[in-house]
Amino acid sequence: MGFKKLIKSKKILSLLAVFMLTGTNLVMAQTTVATPAATDDKSAMWMGAGYYVLLFLLLCVVIAIVGKILKVYDLTRQIQSKKELNWNNLMAGICLVFLLFGLYGAYWSFTVQGSMTLPEAASAHGVKIDEMFTVTTVITMFVFFVTQILLFTFLFRYKHSDKRRAFFLPHNNTIEKIWTILPAMVLTILVVFGFFTWQEITNSADAKGDRPSLNIEVTGHQFAWELRYPGKDLKLGAINYKLVTGNNQLGIDFKDRNSFDDLRADTMYLPVNRSIRLNIRAQDVIHSCYMPHFRVQLNAVPGLPTFFKFTPTITTADMRNRLNNPDFEYLLYCNKICGGIHYNMKKIVRVVTEAEYQQWIAKQKPYLTDALRKDLGMPVTTPAPVAAPKDTTANKRLALNN
Repeated sequence: MGFKKLIKSKKILSLLAVFMLTGTNLVMAQTTVATPAATDDKSAMWMGAGYYVLLFLLLCVVIAIVGKILKVYDLTRQIQSKKELNWNNLMAGICLVFLLFGLYGAYWSFTVQGSMTLPEAASAHGVKIDEMFTVTTVITMFVFFVTQILLFTFLFRYKHSDKRRAFFLPHNNTIEKIWTILPAMVLTILVVFGFFTWQEITNSADAKGDRPSLNIEVTGHQFAWELRYPGKDLKLGAINYKLVTGNNQLGIDFKDRNSFDDLRADTMYLPVNRSIRLNIRAQDVIHSCYMPHFRVQLNAVPGLPTFFKFTPTITTADMRNRLNNPDFEYLLYCNKICGGIHYNMKKIVRVVTEAEYQQWIAKQKPYLTDALRKDLGMPVTTPAPVAAPKDTTANKRLALNN
């Protein structure tokens, strides 16, 4: 009767119709790129959220129908004076099937989704982060598999039976100590290990005697990243948001003498095996500076400058050889959904040798352009174009011909 009421419910039917129409529109709206490879790949059309909602609702309906069929089958056996359906055995079997499907799902997740993990770490601290992640994953996965196998196996093995009575255990100090102390010890080890690793990564002081870190400024705005490099003094000038104009996009304060030789760049170049201090800013909303190969991610917060220090260890050319991909590039992304064109916030990052970096930095243009000099009332440094000497040979030829 309850199932009939559910089917006859106008609200349920209306809601199901809305989901079906929405899901159909989303599925049919999916398009693929007009290439032979993309045309053959039908998986791209099944990416709509509505499709998965419909799939979940369909699964719920199927389960409800199967349950009602079993209930009718059980009532039929009772009417025929036959042995009624053993629901305990049925539920125990379902638990075992659920365990097998769950284990297969975990295997699928490791083999398929596991291949989509972060690429090889290309920074010194990235290796440590990967080690910490691996240790945590191994421990948690071991606990997951042991507990789930024991849980569903016990549900199947010790299902209800009229020949056996359950033993009620209200309290046991030994069990309480075991499942309290063991997890606490494991979590303490993980936390301490992570604390020291993170402390080492975020240590902002340059070691005594080491070469100072290279300061690079990254400023995010909707929807791009702006880069600023220091000049020969290796110091970045001050910034004041009140000074932002069309020509002074970052609001650099040129009362600070360190600002005069600051450089702008379209591509981020990093010298390999040299400490980099990435100074991160935002001008409008919260962005996130994300470079997955270097295991760098830190929010860019308006009014709150942040920084991250790291040392790149693999050049772009070397990584191309390792991946056998001549078009490979490191990339800087925004990892926050910061607006409609969020996907456009990408910058190419190239790791090069020290010599290549020095050649590149020598070719970069200063931030203090002639247009900005005019705005600030400074003398323009570009000399006036020299007029080309007049060619008098033509006149002489004409005179001779005459």
